[in-house]
Amino acid sequence: MTKRSKRRLIQNGINPTRFSRGQIKFYTYLVPICLIMALPIVFFFMNAFKPMEELFAYPPRFYVNRPTLDNFRRLFSISSSTTIPASRYLFNSILSTALVVTASLCMSVSAGYALSKKKFRLRGPMIEANNLALMFVAIAVMIPRYFVIAYTGLHNTFLANVVPLLAMPVGLFLIKQFVDQIPDTLVEAAVIDGAGDFMILTRIIVPLVKPALATVSILVFQLSWNSAEASMLFINDETLKTFAFYMQNLSAGDSSFLQSAAGGNSTAGAGVAAAPMLIMFLPNLILFIVLQSKVMNTMAHSGIK
Repeated sequence: MTKRSKRRLIQNGINPTRFSRGQIKFYTYLVPICLIMALPIVFFFMNAFKPMEELFAYPPRFYVNRPTLDNFRRLFSISSSTTIPASRYLFNSILSTALVVTASLCMSVSAGYALSKKKFRLRGPMIEANNLALMFVAIAVMIPRYFVIAYTGLHNTFLANVVPLLAMPVGLFLIKQFVDQIPDTLVEAAVIDGAGDFMILTRIIVPLVKPALATVSILVFQLSWNSAEASMLFINDETLKTFAFYMQNLSAGDSSFLQSAAGGNSTAGAGVAAAPMLIMFLPNLILFIVLQSKVMNTMAHSGIK
């Protein structure tokens, strides 16, 4: 088969590079599904920019007729006049999330390399322990996590926002699955050439597992960015709490804030909660859009040996 015929087969076959009539049948059901899945995202955006009369209109309106920035203005104006402004909570979330993502990725890729390519006595039990940890939800380990934080002296410190979220079993599992696909001969050749574990990890392992790292970074980011557990259970100092905790109080209807936001009307003041909800949602959406191709590669190859 010539190169021209191969190119023509690719263009007109199962993976055409241009639009063809054969793709119409896929668009007929993919486009409606995409539109339905996009509706909650559109509603999030519309809700944040609705004026008060549209936010509480009955029957509820999906789209906003008169978009406004009043919800955002009131959020930051009211919070700036309180003891702890919203910007402080936001800064705590950004800093703690950056630390958690960086440290968790380093720990996961190092552990994944060791469990996949190194031979030592407790390797099997450690892998089984990580797989067993996948079954536990966060609420099941809340009390043991509290005792660990208390006994290590991290209670009411900023590190309480970081340390409990560093260990992520699903991240280690995905990265190890990717490292398993790297031929042992490649690592052995690097050892023969005099490369140490750090060089092998940074020059060989990390470049080859970038899709898994991108996926794990999304999962860790969402876990840390949306977590309010530490602020509720481990921290008493308001200056150390995160924006997720601040938003959760708004969504739950913190009476003092909502009444001050609406001049004594707590029902109207609840509209201010739509602004921080959008602020919390946007970073997750942007990060997923940027790294979504890597996520697809991870899901496709994580189970292939």
